[in-house]
Amino acid sequence: MVNKNWAKVTPALSKPILKCISKQGFETMTPIQAAVIPLILSCKDVVAEAVTGSGKTLAFVVPMLEMLIKKEKEAPLRKDFIYSVIISPTRELATQIYKVIELFLQEPELSHITMALLVGGRAIEVDVENMNKGAHLVVCTPGRLEDLLSERKQLNLAGRLKELEFLVLDEADRLLDLGFSATLTTILQYLPRQRRTGLFSATQTKELQDLVRAGLRNPVLISVKEKSTISTPLALENYYVIVEPQDKFLFLLNFIRNRRILKGLFFLPTCACVDYWADVLPVFLSDIKIFAIHGKMKQKRNKILESFREADNTILLCTDLLARGLDIPEVEWVVQWEPPTSPAALVHRVGRTARGGARGFSLLPLLPSEDTYVPFIKTNQKVELKDWRKSSDEIKISQKLRDKVLTILHDQQKKDRAVLDKGQRAFVSHIQAYSKHECNLLLQLKELPLGHIATSYGLLKLPLMPEIKEEHKKQFIGPKDQIDFNAIPYKDKQKEASRLQKLEEYKNTGVWPTKKKKKMVQSQPWQQTKQNKEERKQRKRKRKEFQKNAEGKRSKKRRTVTQEELDELAADVALIKKLKKRKITKEQFDEAFDTDK
Repeated sequence: MVNKNWAKVTPALSKPILKCISKQGFETMTPIQAAVIPLILSCKDVVAEAVTGSGKTLAFVVPMLEMLIKKEKEAPLRKDFIYSVIISPTRELATQIYKVIELFLQEPELSHITMALLVGGRAIEVDVENMNKGAHLVVCTPGRLEDLLSERKQLNLAGRLKELEFLVLDEADRLLDLGFSATLTTILQYLPRQRRTGLFSATQTKELQDLVRAGLRNPVLISVKEKSTISTPLALENYYVIVEPQDKFLFLLNFIRNRRILKGLFFLPTCACVDYWADVLPVFLSDIKIFAIHGKMKQKRNKILESFREADNTILLCTDLLARGLDIPEVEWVVQWEPPTSPAALVHRVGRTARGGARGFSLLPLLPSEDTYVPFIKTNQKVELKDWRKSSDEIKISQKLRDKVLTILHDQQKKDRAVLDKGQRAFVSHIQAYSKHECNLLLQLKELPLGHIATSYGLLKLPLMPEIKEEHKKQFIGPKDQIDFNAIPYKDKQKEASRLQKLEEYKNTGVWPTKKKKKMVQSQPWQQTKQNKEERKQRKRKRKEFQKNAEGKRSKKRRTVTQEELDELAADVALIKKLKKRKITKEQFDEAFDTDK
């Protein structure tokens, strides 16, 4: 039986730590906390795997602070030294961890410990200035930490890390998914080897095992799962529903309307999809506060997240940027537009609800051609999806409702050209993202009824795409009236004035004005573009190999110069120099030269 009592942890926790834990209402440890905290306090490296919402953050924050308290008893903490570093994949997760630690540092006995948050989205000079003030703890994203390590003129961060006691890699699999492998390797080279390291993740991959071998010393592997048959929290109920492609938006709209959702997350395929639906959804859900966030929003993300946390009866439209680590306990529902690009991401998406033992629900709409995803995800990720159609809540979609919703979507685009443009970009980016699914044997682009999907988006027209075939044009249901697309204005007056000026020039010249004239190239499907790129790489590789072989052959054909020939050449050069300096006559030179030959 694992001890879950905070007061009975061995080695024992200090009074200020226990006091703060009690204030936050954590009566007992979760399984991951009970397993990991004693190991780190006993100076062990740890690799911990646990389902989302299992309390991994406190599992490394508590021992990290205990190590600092112990260090201070040996000698006062130096202002210019960093003793602990926590690396997180996104600034949202880093900020969340920072706020958790802040609660502990509010205790009078711990208030002298300083901390810095180093993330992107602001000038690097701000972080340099903050670090020059001193920080015992650093919570950061890998990219910003790497930048600061190379900033040697104003900040010798590498020198400050020589006393590092504890390194944490949070959501380590996500760090690697985002392409930070080389960055982490660089960072590890700056850190002392005599340190403790904790690596925390919801899933284990081969790349993660490589990182473990490179960055940890004889780590203890901890895997905590609630039940062997599933990889999501027990209190989480995951549902799927088969819907017709042209009715997907209608179904989701009615689904949200039919229940009072205090807080919900709505995962969309791309940033462009988030932008479009954030514009059109408020018209349909006037009593629900709609927020939107994605990776291309650099400055506003923290502010949006805080507003979402504080609001009630609200939904946050987002991309997989928020699929990892985000802890908002009040989130009740997770709704998805379609399966994520990576099967593993589904575990993380649905894990944003049912946090800390609370109940939670998720819904995944699937097209009729995608029904094999249900048994696949159960086998591949141990996520069991229940059929929503077997529940008592039946959602009916009438033709009258279809016509009404389509009319509203069309009217929004007719009133503002910006909404029209966003709808076109959203649809194109969605289809592009779908073509990149890891499980493309199940989710095939060629099986998609693109015309019906464009209808679900409420588009005024089909985009010009090579993937759009004649059959898709027949499926598409656009506006009933004839539309002059040149007459659709931008609400933004400055943007509209610029468009009208270009339109006038087009009418006069027959050429749409652009900043830089580009050679018109016939567009290709993304799959074809990718294949062409790969073929160019192969041709380049072959050319390099051919040149290398040719140079090798030429070098073999060259005759080797003997030492005797080199000596003769040196003697001839010496004679020429003597003649130039008039140390010998012309006759003497000719005689000596002929004799040598």
